[in-house]
Amino acid sequence: MSAGPSAGTGSTAAALRHVLGHFVTPLLMCIGMGLAYLGAFHAPEPHDLRVDVVGSGPSARLLAQTLQDKGDGALSVRTVPDRAAAVEHLRTRASFGAYLPGEHPELLVASASSDTSATVVEKVFTEVAADQGAPLKVTDTVPTADGDPTGQGIFFLLVAVSIGSYASVAVIGGAGAVLALWIRAALAVAASLVVSVIGVMFAGPVFGLVDHGLGGLWAMAWLYSAGILLIGVGLHTFLKRWTTLGLMVLFVMLNFTSSGGIFRPELQSGFFASLHSFWNGAGFVEGVRSHVYFDGHGLGGNVLVLALWFVAGLVLVGLAGSAESKRRKAAAISSGDVMAGSATAGSVTAGTVIAPEAHGPKHAVRNATRAGTGADDEAEAEEEMEEAVGV
Repeated sequence: MSAGPSAGTGSTAAALRHVLGHFVTPLLMCIGMGLAYLGAFHAPEPHDLRVDVVGSGPSARLLAQTLQDKGDGALSVRTVPDRAAAVEHLRTRASFGAYLPGEHPELLVASASSDTSATVVEKVFTEVAADQGAPLKVTDTVPTADGDPTGQGIFFLLVAVSIGSYASVAVIGGAGAVLALWIRAALAVAASLVVSVIGVMFAGPVFGLVDHGLGGLWAMAWLYSAGILLIGVGLHTFLKRWTTLGLMVLFVMLNFTSSGGIFRPELQSGFFASLHSFWNGAGFVEGVRSHVYFDGHGLGGNVLVLALWFVAGLVLVGLAGSAESKRRKAAAISSGDVMAGSATAGSVTAGTVIAPEAHGPKHAVRNATRAGTGADDEAEAEEEMEEAVGV
């Protein structure tokens, strides 16, 4: 007997509800990405951007005070006695520019610290030199590698490593959902090794983003990637198909925007500037900069940030293990109840013996469980991986 029109209409309605329900994820991504990226990047303005004026006389102090007052909080200006002190501040990332007034004014910057910050400083002091009727000479005391002239290559390396990491979580959580948690955690560590090696290949031989220090860069890339993967594996136990969206919030929306790869916190709003001090993307970007360009100054704090996120991943995996163990115990108790009911159903009723399933109640329970959950789990895993690929 063929299905009538009502059956076809019902099937179409169910399919539409299924599709419309899945629109929630891309719409949330759209809203989140818009709020994050536009909120962080749409109108960068300096605040407390540290710069130096070289000189110890009254004219240097007057210029510094004038810039401080006119900047209305945009600049934090101080005087230093000589050029050597100014260069030292730039090389230790204590300032973003140093102005040497005189007949031939000069501006010292360190573009490796942040090209956008150096550009802002240059714009400010170009106007100061113009008011004095002299052209401004700009000297870059800490330039970037030839393969990364804008200094933003490290940020895009962060993007590549991040996507490789959180997309791997979807594969481990989806296709590997039947595996024991310790195996999934081991796969996460292995995947982070592969992702970090790919990152180093991009940074060195392929694009030449850095010209030395690849060993330290690899170590930070691995620690960063492993943190994301372990956190993702741990969260997957609780979030299931929403894990990819959760990781996007943590490691894209809040992470890329606060990393300092495009704008350092001195050019951002208070929210994203505050995240820069402890988010893992900032730890990676600033750690690589410190290691490659600034003789390790500030490296310890950035590595500590990456290590703490790694530890957070281990803690989440531990919590996930505890939660999964409780679920298994609850499932075992539930299976025991079903088996007892099956055995009762197979006993003599009204003088007639009704046999349980041919292979026993245990087989019946297993089949029922597989029938009830297997297809759903498989579909959910497939949808989760498709969402990750779409991202």
